[in-house]
Amino acid sequence: MNAYLINANKSILQNPLELAFLRLPLDFIFPPLFFFLVFNKLRARFFLSKIIIEAGSLSVRQRLKELAEYRELLWTLAYRDVRVRYAQTAVGFAWAIINPLLQILLLSFVFGTVAKTGTGESNVPHILYTTAGMCGWVYFSNVLSGASNSIIGAQSMVKKIYFPRLILPLSKALTAFIDLAVMLGIILFLMFIYGIMPTTSILFLPFFLFIAVISGLAVGIWLSALTIRFRDFKQITPLMLRLGMYATPIAYPASAVPEQYQLLFFLNPIAGVVEGVRWSLIGGEEPSNYILLSFGVVLILFTWGLLYFLKIERSIADII
Repeated sequence: MNAYLINANKSILQNPLELAFLRLPLDFIFPPLFFFLVFNKLRARFFLSKIIIEAGSLSVRQRLKELAEYRELLWTLAYRDVRVRYAQTAVGFAWAIINPLLQILLLSFVFGTVAKTGTGESNVPHILYTTAGMCGWVYFSNVLSGASNSIIGAQSMVKKIYFPRLILPLSKALTAFIDLAVMLGIILFLMFIYGIMPTTSILFLPFFLFIAVISGLAVGIWLSALTIRFRDFKQITPLMLRLGMYATPIAYPASAVPEQYQLLFFLNPIAGVVEGVRWSLIGGEEPSNYILLSFGVVLILFTWGLLYFLKIERSIADII
């Protein structure tokens, strides 16, 4: 039999050691091989440590470290979103200016010219007042609309490779900073045109912008997790944004809302942010204490939404 094996493999086995191994009798080869396999099995079972990677089993510190390790993927996804958004369009990046500018003109005309709501104690043109209110709203709405469909839009990638799923809604928050920068550029241009200088309240702008980021992520993470299970939210989200634009004090002061509805009005998580960002940019009437209620809602939504997202993270690939 050994001779048969040698003749059959002469064209393949030219190494003398391989030929010598084939000449060994079978009863000499199999016992050591058997004991070697048994030894490796026992060593792997009792002496080697096992590392099991399982979504949802990491601590908060480990999750933050993991997000930091995948930061290049975060930047790549955000850069891809920016390029895809304006790819193959006639005016390209100009849509980032045209889109909010048309919304500002429409809201200013409806509330300033038709409804004549005024600007409260802010003695500024209504178009400037509306632009200041749009700064917080544009960032919030873009994060919300992008994050809500972020998991569904990347389902092919989610099913094939492992990465922290939280990267997907976070990338939408980075992309929305471009729209926020455009809005800040528009309002600075209008302030220069109308000769309005910022007051000391501008020092509070970073704080209110930070709350705007948290509010956008709070609702965006919630909707991204809910959209996985309930696809109805793909239709509900645009409706929420259309209604929310008029339920948020963008082109009118919150003081115009009757006192008996103030508590209900500021349950809107973005209402306090819009009031705070506008006051920090153009001054005027200080936000009421009700904005603390709005900030509390943001904190609850962010914490609750993050915990729910992390809870279902391990089963996202199976659901979608």
